[in-house]
Amino acid sequence: MPKLPHPIRAVLFDLDGTLADTAPDLVAAINKMRLARAMPALPYESLRLLASHGARGLVGAAFDRQPGDDEYEPLKQEFLANYADALCVDTRLFDGIPTVLEALEQRGMPWGIVTNKITWLTTPLVRQLGLSEKAACVVCGDTTPHSKPHPAPLLYAAEQIGILPEHIAYVGDDLRDVQAGKAAGMPTVAAAYGYCGDGLSPVEWQADALVKAAVNLMDLLDTTSVSA
Repeated sequence: MPKLPHPIRAVLFDLDGTLADTAPDLVAAINKMRLARAMPALPYESLRLLASHGARGLVGAAFDRQPGDDEYEPLKQEFLANYADALCVDTRLFDGIPTVLEALEQRGMPWGIVTNKITWLTTPLVRQLGLSEKAACVVCGDTTPHSKPHPAPLLYAAEQIGILPEHIAYVGDDLRDVQAGKAAGMPTVAAAYGYCGDGLSPVEWQADALVKAAVNLMDLLDTTSVSA
């Protein structure tokens, strides 16, 4: 088991694809749009890989439209409305995550969420997942002027929990999570059990460590964590 480069006093998590398996509800929202246009639903597994990319990834895959295209913004807004209407139907915490969070709490190690998901979707989702009262901070894509891979959200989270970035592990399932963590000076962990996009393999992200199952996070932290 690899060791992180600094003693860890807190852990920050990405949300979609790292803490929670949100893909079922995200895919349902985009396929609802296709069905409304008499288009066949796209296979779940092909869209699941793009779930961490939110509206940009899913609208792009389902309708071949990207930010800047004339039709992109109306499609994005329709997708977000569909998703908000059925935000936490089949979404669940990944296997092992409740155990990890409980273990962190027992050790007195704060944990938080840093996501690119916007606040008006993140807040109700985190509440419905039962995490609102336990998270030391929840930083969303519109909390700071920049979103990941910019380090600003992670640095803001570090300020909120009062721990230096080098003692905070950031766990994420996308290359931009590792890029943001490194830019913020945080040890990074690639969550290979998550969505991981359709680009470089997680082993190529140059994260400080990689875990293939959420519960393995505790094995990693056992080698590097200290009481907060």
